[in-house]
Amino acid sequence: MKQRFLIVLAALTAAMSAIAQPLTVSPDVSKLKLSSANALVFDAETGQPLYAKAADEVTPIASLTKLMTAMVTLDANLPMDELIDVEMEDFDFLKGSKSRLRMGATLPRREMLRLALMASENRAASSLARHHPGGTQSFVAEMNKKAMVLGMMHTRFADPTGLTAQNVSTANDLAKMVSAAAKYPVISEFSTTGSHSVEIQGTGQVLGFNNTNMLVKSPKWDIQLSKTGYIREAGKCLVMMATISSRPFVIILLDSLGKYTRVGDAQRVKQWLETGDSAGAVEPREPGMIRVNRTGKVVTKGKVRIKGTLHPHYAATAKPMKFAGNTSNTRN
Repeated sequence: MKQRFLIVLAALTAAMSAIAQPLTVSPDVSKLKLSSANALVFDAETGQPLYAKAADEVTPIASLTKLMTAMVTLDANLPMDELIDVEMEDFDFLKGSKSRLRMGATLPRREMLRLALMASENRAASSLARHHPGGTQSFVAEMNKKAMVLGMMHTRFADPTGLTAQNVSTANDLAKMVSAAAKYPVISEFSTTGSHSVEIQGTGQVLGFNNTNMLVKSPKWDIQLSKTGYIREAGKCLVMMATISSRPFVIILLDSLGKYTRVGDAQRVKQWLETGDSAGAVEPREPGMIRVNRTGKVVTKGKVRIKGTLHPHYAATAKPMKFAGNTSNTRN
């Protein structure tokens, strides 16, 4: 009996050891076709990059900014039950984005943070910064200080919402931000909440919100952190930390053209990591990408994204992996 126990224990130890081993080779980068202009995929356990496309190019990051907003908010250790409100200062006069949080809307800081992360609520993010000790200006200074601490040397923040194109970063820098943000349990929870309702204090009004990333509700995905972003200058953006084939990966997708392209790219990354090939991954189709006149002739086609190139380092060093079997507005 003892000998049998030792054999089983040895087998389990060997299995666990095998699981913990870092990847020794990368999937074939030529098999991953992405439409996002800037992209990065790396193993979150080892920090090993598997794919990079214009990953050092500085570009606006839109509401991906709110991950830094969340970290600075939590680092301040302010009472999460404290009621904070929406004032005129929180309104978007730059892009004219809409919000369901009206003037005077009051919520606990916790709920403002949740809405900023899951629903990309600009007024919620602005309120968090405005109620920070020293106000918004001090808050933005803390955002830039945090970026420097994380080694995000090509990143600059000018506001807490991402509505301004002056908030810029690179895919490589954003991977550091995602990795850091994923260590905050509150950020992981709030950014992956599928839907949530809040009661506006003093009015009894109940508002329902949905996550701007449709993938968090998919049973085919195991997502630990998520954030979307969009302004015209940044294009559609998506960053995630997700477990794929029992390993955590950070996925950075920037400047995607088309409402569903970033989601399609995420699907291609997942299939590539699981099978070694992204062909056949399902991408939601955006209606109206092709127009046909009365004679049946195609008169307009959607644009083709050609910006961004595969980083030569990754193209030159990556080796084929052996496999054993097998929504658009300025708030998101």
